Amino acid sequence: MKKVKWKKLLLILLTSIGVISVAAGNYAWGLVVSTYTNIQADVERKETKERLEAIDFGEGDPFSVLLMGIDEPGDNGDNNQRADTLIYLTVNPDRNSIHMVSIPRDTYTDIVGKGKKDKINHSYAFGGQEMTIRTVEKFLDVPVDYFIQIDLEGFEDMVDAVGGVDVHNDFDFTYKDVHFEKGPNHLNGNEAVKYTRMRKDDPRGDFGRQERQREVILNLIDQGKSMSSITRVKDIFSVVEKNVQTNFNLKEIWTIQSNYRSALDQIHQHEIKGKDGSIDETYYYMPDQESLKKLSNDLKKHLENPKSS
Repeated sequence: MKKVKWKKLLLILLTSIGVISVAAGNYAWGLVVSTYTNIQADVERKETKERLEAIDFGEGDPFSVLLMGIDEPGDNGDNNQRADTLIYLTVNPDRNSIHMVSIPRDTYTDIVGKGKKDKINHSYAFGGQEMTIRTVEKFLDVPVDYFIQIDLEGFEDMVDAVGGVDVHNDFDFTYKDVHFEKGPNHLNGNEAVKYTRMRKDDPRGDFGRQERQREVILNLIDQGKSMSSITRVKDIFSVVEKNVQTNFNLKEIWTIQSNYRSALDQIHQHEIKGKDGSIDETYYYMPDQESLKKLSNDLKKHLENPKSS
């Protein structure tokens, strides 16, 4: 993805509520307050060894966010949901920069609170948001200050609510009876879901799927910015209310969009280096520990968190 698109992602993520409110007036503001009340998760930021200090958004303190994309119940042959998309971000307005890390779903690591190693996306099935947050903290040895969870069950409805999304496909492929031509494609909700799920026929494997997921999400948000009617605003907020959770409060979001714009000047993207592996005939992605340690140190410096372990 181009760097400018990641700038759009963070800008829209932190200002979407304000933009919608200005565009649609008091009616939309009422929807904002009502929706935000219903999407706030009962998971508070805890003091851990990775983060011992309070965060002051008014002073422009650096902070971190974990984006979690949760699959549908039963999609893996059972009734457990998994965190199939994990993106960790650190935001530092003084350094005018953001660091972004995509964590492969099959990463082999300690599952905090479970007492075993497994794929990192299984942490959500074992212990929900709390266990996923603590597992990512231990894996990267960094604090997770806040999170935003998106249930992929509502992904199709969201795409349809904004009138579809435009993507640029890198290669021809067919997935579940839908053909995606190389080049520009306009996708409805059902097509967008299939476009982001294909993995086995992608020469880049899960990394290619992650890139397509990011592409669709970015275009989805761009579409949501320019809503043509109050009806569409209401439809979008209805989908958000059913499928998004976060531990940000409304005041924090409003302060961030005012004080952290300079962080969008530089977006540094990182991938977890490693290799394919298997244990008991099960596939895992094995991270390179030296590279992981260096990445962890870079993230800590960016958070300016001297008390972190």
